[in-house]
Amino acid sequence: MSEKRAVVVPVSDAEAVRNGLLVKGMLDHERKIRTVNSNGNMFLEIPVTGNVNGMDTIEQSSPEYYRKHQSLTGRLEGIIPERDLQLLPSGWHVLGRTVIVSIDKRIEEHKHVIALKLLEIYPHCHTVVRDLGIEGQFRQPKREILAGTSTKTVHKENSCLFSLDVTKVMFSKGNLYEKKLMSKVGSREVIVDMFAGIGYFSIPIAVHARPAKIYAIEINPESFEYLQENIRLNKVEHIVEALNGDCAMITPRGVADRVLMGYVGTTHEYLEQGIKAIKSTGGMLHYHETVPESLMFGRAVSRISEAVMREGREVTVKDCRKVKKYSPGVWHIVVDAWIQ
Repeated sequence: MSEKRAVVVPVSDAEAVRNGLLVKGMLDHERKIRTVNSNGNMFLEIPVTGNVNGMDTIEQSSPEYYRKHQSLTGRLEGIIPERDLQLLPSGWHVLGRTVIVSIDKRIEEHKHVIALKLLEIYPHCHTVVRDLGIEGQFRQPKREILAGTSTKTVHKENSCLFSLDVTKVMFSKGNLYEKKLMSKVGSREVIVDMFAGIGYFSIPIAVHARPAKIYAIEINPESFEYLQENIRLNKVEHIVEALNGDCAMITPRGVADRVLMGYVGTTHEYLEQGIKAIKSTGGMLHYHETVPESLMFGRAVSRISEAVMREGREVTVKDCRKVKKYSPGVWHIVVDAWIQ
């Protein structure tokens, strides 16, 4: 019967064939890809929905079907050793059509089969990359492609579209609450987003709050390219002006009703520019920082207060909140401060 057809390919060719079938819409997601041994050589039976031009198909005598909502562990039972099942990742991120996953070094040898099983769980995705941390001045992701070839994708979040290459720029889904919160403020205001990235805050604010103007500043050329693309993609060119350069040099002065300092790391070094961007009549500063749990909000508030004093202005702290756990014992926090 045609619904049990499959193509048999050497393991070395399997990923290319699977990608080709996926593009053609001929990959059968209901059945499992099976490993078969023929004369001492390993092959994969890839289920298909019909005859494939240029390839011979077989009729599977006993096809294996996926159980609905089967877990990654369930899909790998009997394929990798029992002891390694305990080391499988318990979570991952899906950005657009890309899966980003961290894999324990102790199960390195299984990384490609893990990637294939993740693509079975998310058939709309075309690529799996392994997350290996962050490196460099621009905090660029260090990632390894495990399955697929295209690392550029479009991710939808909070009714906004974000185009990005997951091997070149970061996209944190852990900041969703903060991004949604910011998307509700700034109507008819002038806003300066000092570390705009690809538009993490600027785009949702422009789409939902409809401010008068956003100056979105980004120093990383690759992030800036995607920032410009995302401005066009979300049709907010009339609101967002992208500026490529160092915030220390190009932050506009005295124009803002609201300033976002959404970068964490050396944010405090730019407080002078953030405060000077605020109108003489006053405005709100959203200051992000990573702090040890023992210091929590105190250090950030002190840094803001000292910088405001140096500028001869006054400050009222309106709110302090946690965004997410950054690392063991360290929190990403935000302080909202009214600068007069």
